[in-house]
Amino acid sequence: MTGAGGARFVPGRVGVVGLGLMGGSFAKAMHAAGREVLGWNRTSSTTELALIETIDAVLDDDSIGSCELIVLAGYPQAAIDWLQEKAALVSPGAIVIDTVGVKRVICERCFAIAEGRPFTFVGCHPMAGTQHSGFAHSRANMFRGAPMVVVPPPMDDFARLDVLERLQDLLEPCGFGSYTLSTADHHDEVIAFTSQLAHVVSNAYVKSPTAQDHKGFSAGSYKDLTRVARLNAPMWRELFLDDADHLSEEIGRIVQSLQQYKDALDARDGERLEALLAEGDRLKREAERR
Repeated sequence: MTGAGGARFVPGRVGVVGLGLMGGSFAKAMHAAGREVLGWNRTSSTTELALIETIDAVLDDDSIGSCELIVLAGYPQAAIDWLQEKAALVSPGAIVIDTVGVKRVICERCFAIAEGRPFTFVGCHPMAGTQHSGFAHSRANMFRGAPMVVVPPPMDDFARLDVLERLQDLLEPCGFGSYTLSTADHHDEVIAFTSQLAHVVSNAYVKSPTAQDHKGFSAGSYKDLTRVARLNAPMWRELFLDDADHLSEEIGRIVQSLQQYKDALDARDGERLEALLAEGDRLKREAERR
Protein backbone atom coordinates (compact mmCIF):
# COMPACT_ATOMS: atom_id res chain seq x y z
CA MET A 1 0.00 0.00 0.00
CA THR A 2 1.33 3.41 -0.94
CA GLY A 3 0.84 6.44 1.28
CA ALA A 4 1.62 10.11 1.02
CA GLY A 5 5.09 10.89 -0.15
CA GLY A 6 5.42 7.54 -1.93
CA ALA A 7 6.21 5.53 1.20
CA ARG A 8 5.04 1.94 0.97
CA PHE A 9 4.28 -0.79 3.48
CA VAL A 10 3.84 -4.43 2.64
CA PRO A 11 0.39 -5.52 3.87
CA GLY A 12 0.70 -7.75 6.94
CA ARG A 13 4.45 -7.26 7.38
CA VAL A 14 5.40 -6.83 11.04
CA GLY A 15 8.40 -5.12 12.58
CA VAL A 16 9.36 -5.97 16.17
CA VAL A 17 11.67 -3.67 18.12
CA GLY A 18 13.12 -5.59 21.06
CA LEU A 19 13.26 -9.39 20.96
CA GLY A 20 12.95 -10.19 24.64
CA LEU A 21 10.13 -12.15 26.26
CA MET A 22 7.34 -9.96 24.86
CA GLY A 23 8.83 -9.01 21.50
CA GLY A 24 10.12 -12.52 20.90
CA SER A 25 6.66 -13.94 21.59
CA PHE A 26 5.04 -11.50 19.16
CA ALA A 27 7.63 -12.43 16.53
CA LYS A 28 7.16 -16.17 17.07
CA ALA A 29 3.35 -15.93 16.97
CA MET A 30 3.45 -13.94 13.74
CA HIS A 31 6.04 -16.25 12.19
CA ALA A 32 4.04 -19.36 13.12
CA ALA A 33 1.04 -17.87 11.30
CA GLY A 34 3.05 -17.28 8.16
CA ARG A 35 3.43 -13.52 8.57
CA GLU A 36 6.62 -11.85 7.40
CA VAL A 37 8.49 -10.60 10.47
CA LEU A 38 11.40 -8.18 10.70
CA GLY A 39 13.12 -7.74 14.03
CA TRP A 40 15.76 -5.75 15.86
CA ASN A 41 17.32 -6.15 19.28
CA ARG A 42 19.88 -4.05 21.10
CA THR A 43 22.01 -7.17 21.60
CA SER A 44 23.05 -8.34 18.15
CA SER A 45 23.52 -11.95 19.27
CA THR A 46 19.80 -12.12 20.07
CA THR A 47 18.93 -10.79 16.63
CA GLU A 48 21.23 -13.39 15.06
CA LEU A 49 19.54 -16.15 17.07
CA ALA A 50 16.10 -14.95 16.01
CA LEU A 51 17.18 -14.94 12.35
CA ILE A 52 17.69 -18.70 12.50
CA GLU A 53 14.04 -19.63 12.93
CA THR A 54 11.83 -16.63 13.82
CA ILE A 55 12.43 -13.42 11.88
CA ASP A 56 12.85 -13.04 8.13
CA ALA A 57 15.22 -10.10 8.21
CA VAL A 58 16.69 -7.40 10.43
CA LEU A 59 14.52 -4.32 10.95
CA ASP A 60 16.63 -1.32 9.93
CA ASP A 61 16.13 2.21 8.65
CA ASP A 62 15.61 0.95 5.11
CA SER A 63 12.89 -1.54 6.06
CA ILE A 64 10.94 0.32 8.77
CA GLY A 65 8.73 1.91 6.11
CA SER A 66 7.80 -1.53 4.71
CA CYS A 67 5.98 -2.61 7.90
CA GLU A 68 2.24 -2.27 8.33
CA LEU A 69 2.53 -3.02 12.07
CA ILE A 70 5.44 -2.09 14.31
CA VAL A 71 5.62 -3.49 17.86
CA LEU A 72 7.75 -1.58 20.38
CA ALA A 73 8.63 -4.20 22.97
CA GLY A 74 11.36 -2.50 24.98
CA TYR A 75 11.44 -0.62 28.27
CA PRO A 76 9.26 2.52 28.51
CA GLN A 77 11.97 5.08 27.74
CA ALA A 78 13.50 2.90 25.04
CA ALA A 79 10.13 2.65 23.28
CA ILE A 80 9.68 6.42 23.41
CA ASP A 81 13.22 7.06 22.21
CA TRP A 82 12.85 4.68 19.25
CA LEU A 83 9.65 6.31 18.05
CA GLN A 84 11.10 9.79 18.50
CA GLU A 85 14.14 8.85 16.42
CA LYS A 86 12.42 6.76 13.72
CA ALA A 87 8.99 8.40 13.35
CA ALA A 88 9.86 9.95 9.99
CA LEU A 89 10.64 6.48 8.60
CA VAL A 90 7.29 4.89 9.51
CA SER A 91 5.01 4.37 6.53
CA PRO A 92 1.80 6.37 6.11
CA GLY A 93 -1.12 4.21 7.18
CA ALA A 94 1.02 2.02 9.45
CA ILE A 95 0.08 1.25 13.05
CA VAL A 96 2.67 1.39 15.84
CA ILE A 97 1.95 -0.22 19.21
CA ASP A 98 3.90 -0.79 22.39
CA THR A 99 3.81 -3.60 24.96
CA VAL A 100 4.84 -1.55 27.99
CA GLY A 101 3.18 -2.21 31.36
CA VAL A 102 2.46 1.49 32.03
CA LYS A 103 0.49 3.72 29.73
CA ARG A 104 0.45 7.36 30.88
CA VAL A 105 4.08 8.16 30.15
CA ILE A 106 4.08 6.11 26.94
CA CYS A 107 0.82 7.46 25.54
CA GLU A 108 1.49 11.08 26.46
CA ARG A 109 4.85 11.06 24.70
CA CYS A 110 4.05 8.77 21.77
CA PHE A 111 0.69 10.35 20.95
CA ALA A 112 2.54 13.67 20.76
CA ILE A 113 5.24 12.20 18.52
CA ALA A 114 2.63 10.71 16.16
CA GLU A 115 0.45 13.83 16.09
CA GLY A 116 0.38 15.31 12.62
CA ARG A 117 2.13 12.29 11.12
CA PRO A 118 0.43 9.85 8.74
CA PHE A 119 0.73 6.77 10.98
CA THR A 120 -1.18 5.88 14.14
CA PHE A 121 0.26 5.07 17.55
CA VAL A 122 -1.94 2.91 19.80
CA GLY A 123 -1.01 2.17 23.42
CA CYS A 124 -1.21 -1.56 24.16
CA HIS A 125 -0.53 -3.85 27.10
CA PRO A 126 -0.76 -7.63 26.57
CA MET A 127 -1.76 -9.19 29.89
CA ALA A 128 0.55 -12.19 29.71
CA GLY A 129 4.08 -13.14 30.65
CA THR A 130 6.23 -15.22 32.97
CA GLN A 131 8.74 -14.59 35.73
CA HIS A 132 11.49 -15.22 33.18
CA SER A 133 12.87 -12.78 30.64
CA GLY A 134 14.68 -12.91 27.33
CA PHE A 135 14.16 -14.34 23.86
CA ALA A 136 14.92 -17.89 25.01
CA HIS A 137 11.77 -17.87 27.17
CA SER A 138 9.48 -16.34 24.51
CA ARG A 139 6.93 -18.59 22.83
CA ALA A 140 4.40 -18.41 20.03
CA ASN A 141 1.43 -19.19 22.28
CA MET A 142 2.29 -16.66 25.00
CA PHE A 143 -0.79 -14.54 24.28
CA ARG A 144 -3.25 -17.28 23.43
CA GLY A 145 -6.49 -16.44 25.25
CA ALA A 146 -4.91 -13.51 27.15
CA PRO A 147 -6.53 -10.07 27.48
CA MET A 148 -5.11 -7.12 25.56
CA VAL A 149 -5.63 -3.63 26.99
CA VAL A 150 -5.80 -0.94 24.31
CA VAL A 151 -5.47 2.83 24.75
CA PRO A 152 -6.43 4.49 21.46
CA PRO A 153 -5.28 8.00 20.55
CA PRO A 154 -7.61 10.99 20.44
CA MET A 155 -9.64 10.64 17.23
CA ASP A 156 -13.23 10.57 16.06
CA ASP A 157 -15.34 7.45 16.56
CA PHE A 158 -15.22 6.30 12.94
CA ALA A 159 -11.43 6.62 12.71
CA ARG A 160 -11.03 4.84 16.06
CA LEU A 161 -13.24 1.95 14.95
CA ASP A 162 -11.27 1.58 11.73
CA VAL A 163 -7.92 1.53 13.56
CA LEU A 164 -9.12 -0.96 16.16
CA GLU A 165 -10.54 -3.31 13.52
CA ARG A 166 -7.27 -3.20 11.58
CA LEU A 167 -5.28 -3.73 14.77
CA GLN A 168 -7.29 -6.80 15.74
CA ASP A 169 -6.80 -8.24 12.25
CA LEU A 170 -3.06 -7.61 12.41
CA LEU A 171 -2.81 -9.19 15.86
CA GLU A 172 -5.01 -12.18 15.00
CA PRO A 173 -2.05 -14.63 14.95
CA CYS A 174 -1.38 -13.84 18.63
CA GLY A 175 -4.77 -15.23 19.66
CA PHE A 176 -5.73 -12.65 22.26
CA GLY A 177 -8.85 -13.68 24.13
CA SER A 178 -10.28 -10.18 24.57
CA TYR A 179 -9.62 -6.52 23.88
CA THR A 180 -10.36 -3.96 26.61
CA LEU A 181 -10.43 -0.24 25.79
CA SER A 182 -9.09 2.02 28.51
CA THR A 183 -7.71 5.45 29.20
CA ALA A 184 -4.04 5.61 30.09
CA ASP A 185 -4.75 6.78 33.65
CA HIS A 186 -7.35 4.09 34.37
CA HIS A 187 -4.97 1.44 33.03
CA ASP A 188 -2.18 2.60 35.32
CA GLU A 189 -4.50 2.81 38.31
CA VAL A 190 -5.76 -0.76 37.89
CA ILE A 191 -2.43 -2.28 36.86
CA ALA A 192 -0.80 -0.88 40.00
CA PHE A 193 -3.01 -3.34 41.90
CA THR A 194 -3.30 -6.32 39.55
CA SER A 195 0.36 -6.51 38.54
CA GLN A 196 2.77 -4.12 40.20
CA LEU A 197 1.61 -4.62 43.79
CA ALA A 198 1.77 -8.39 43.31
CA HIS A 199 5.42 -8.10 42.27
CA VAL A 200 6.24 -5.84 45.23
CA VAL A 201 4.53 -8.15 47.73
CA SER A 202 6.17 -11.27 46.29
CA ASN A 203 9.58 -9.61 46.21
CA ALA A 204 9.22 -8.38 49.80
CA TYR A 205 7.81 -11.70 51.06
CA VAL A 206 10.98 -13.66 50.25
CA LYS A 207 13.09 -11.23 52.30
CA SER A 208 12.05 -13.04 55.46
CA PRO A 209 15.01 -15.07 56.77
CA THR A 210 12.61 -18.01 57.01
CA ALA A 211 12.50 -18.20 53.20
CA GLN A 212 15.93 -19.80 53.25
CA ASP A 213 14.50 -22.75 55.16
CA HIS A 214 11.41 -23.31 53.01
CA LYS A 215 12.47 -26.64 51.46
CA GLY A 216 10.47 -29.50 52.88
CA PHE A 217 7.95 -27.08 54.38
CA SER A 218 6.52 -25.35 51.29
CA ALA A 219 3.80 -26.31 48.85
CA GLY A 220 1.39 -24.48 46.55
CA SER A 221 0.90 -21.40 48.69
CA TYR A 222 4.62 -20.64 48.82
CA LYS A 223 5.06 -21.34 45.12
CA ASP A 224 2.13 -19.14 44.11
CA LEU A 225 3.16 -16.21 46.28
CA THR A 226 6.84 -16.26 45.33
CA ARG A 227 6.56 -16.85 41.56
CA VAL A 228 7.06 -13.20 40.61
CA ALA A 229 9.66 -12.45 43.28
CA ARG A 230 12.12 -13.30 40.51
CA LEU A 231 12.01 -10.31 38.19
CA ASN A 232 13.95 -8.05 35.87
CA ALA A 233 14.90 -5.36 38.39
CA PRO A 234 15.94 -2.59 35.93
CA MET A 235 12.70 -2.97 33.96
CA TRP A 236 10.41 -3.06 36.99
CA ARG A 237 12.24 -0.11 38.53
CA GLU A 238 11.28 1.97 35.48
CA LEU A 239 7.69 0.69 35.47
CA PHE A 240 7.21 1.33 39.19
CA LEU A 241 8.59 4.86 39.01
CA ASP A 242 6.40 5.67 36.00
CA ASP A 243 3.36 4.62 38.06
CA ALA A 244 4.66 5.70 41.46
CA ASP A 245 1.53 7.55 42.61
CA HIS A 246 -0.90 4.70 42.00
CA LEU A 247 1.50 2.00 43.24
CA SER A 248 2.34 3.89 46.43
CA GLU A 249 -1.38 4.23 47.16
CA GLU A 250 -1.90 0.48 46.74
CA ILE A 251 1.09 -0.32 48.97
CA GLY A 252 -0.38 1.99 51.62
CA ARG A 253 -3.67 0.09 51.50
CA ILE A 254 -2.09 -3.32 51.91
CA VAL A 255 0.13 -2.05 54.75
CA GLN A 256 -3.01 -0.88 56.57
CA SER A 257 -4.74 -4.21 55.96
CA LEU A 258 -1.75 -6.23 57.17
CA GLN A 259 -1.54 -4.08 60.29
CA GLN A 260 -5.12 -5.08 61.13
CA TYR A 261 -4.18 -8.77 61.00
CA LYS A 262 -1.08 -8.13 63.12
CA ASP A 263 -3.06 -6.18 65.70
CA ALA A 264 -5.61 -9.00 66.01
CA LEU A 265 -2.84 -11.57 66.44
CA ASP A 266 -0.96 -9.49 69.00
CA ALA A 267 -4.17 -9.07 70.99
CA ARG A 268 -5.02 -12.77 70.59
CA ASP A 269 -8.38 -11.50 69.33
CA GLY A 270 -9.82 -14.56 67.62
CA GLU A 271 -13.15 -12.97 66.73
CA ARG A 272 -11.48 -10.01 65.04
CA LEU A 273 -9.05 -12.29 63.19
CA GLU A 274 -11.86 -14.53 61.95
CA ALA A 275 -13.82 -11.48 60.82
CA LEU A 276 -10.84 -10.19 58.83
CA LEU A 277 -10.34 -13.59 57.19
CA ALA A 278 -14.03 -13.92 56.37
CA GLU A 279 -14.07 -10.44 54.87
CA GLY A 280 -11.17 -11.28 52.56
CA ASP A 281 -12.84 -14.53 51.52
CA ARG A 282 -16.09 -12.68 50.77
CA LEU A 283 -14.42 -9.95 48.72
CA LYS A 284 -12.49 -12.54 46.69
CA ARG A 285 -15.70 -14.39 45.87
CA GLU A 286 -17.43 -11.16 44.87
CA ALA A 287 -14.55 -10.21 42.60
CA GLU A 288 -14.69 -13.61 40.88
CA ARG A 289 -18.41 -13.23 40.15
CA ARG A 290 -17.99 -9.94 38.30
